[in-house]
Amino acid sequence: MTVRIVVVSHSEKIADGAVELAAQMAPDVVMIAAGGTADGRIGTSLEKVMSALEKAAGDDGVVVLTDLGSAVMTAESALEFAEDADSVLLADAPLVEGLVAAAVAAQGGASSHAVKRAAEAVYGHAPVTSPHPVVPVAEPVPAAEPVGSETTPDATGDFELINLAGMHARPAAQIAGGLAGLNADVTVNGADGASMTGLMTLGAGKGSVLHVEAFGPDAAKAIGYVGDLVQAGFGEP
Repeated sequence: MTVRIVVVSHSEKIADGAVELAAQMAPDVVMIAAGGTADGRIGTSLEKVMSALEKAAGDDGVVVLTDLGSAVMTAESALEFAEDADSVLLADAPLVEGLVAAAVAAQGGASSHAVKRAAEAVYGHAPVTSPHPVVPVAEPVPAAEPVGSETTPDATGDFELINLAGMHARPAAQIAGGLAGLNADVTVNGADGASMTGLMTLGAGKGSVLHVEAFGPDAAKAIGYVGDLVQAGFGEP
């Protein structure tokens, strides 16, 4: 059993398509689409969302992803009528990217809160360089931190990408989704390891080396997780 996911969209086709896409990367996760109105028009349906929540109900919890603002309102209204509303979490994330990251996290056995974080981590990517100019400072430069300071990672690893397509959506989702379920802060070549978008923007192709740094109680596990995925080529040629 895994966390189940409900997708609420204004379009039935978008909801169905997003679920179809995510299912390619998380085949064991139950995902229920609740898109469009009951008569097939663009919009949202309280009855369809309530029905989806009932079908998705289970001991491991439910995470809901939505697209436009009124879809959020419909999902919130449906929750007011749900029998076990405490087991349902609404994720604030882009529908497609968030769903893929959430589905992969669920596939890996993450808790409902970790699945929600995986979806929302898509927002976590920040530009590598600041758009603001650097202001020269005349103050004396402080001494460098000694070796072993708090910035030293708890675990590191370097792994060469061997799959032909490199770091595209599926590998990025696998890494980000799995790391979201661990108690560790991880960077991959400086990008947030729990951010699928951040990983994809690395533009890492076949032969690129990923330098992974991890901090926290699950640091070694996180390095092992990323290393296993990369060395297995993410299951791709």
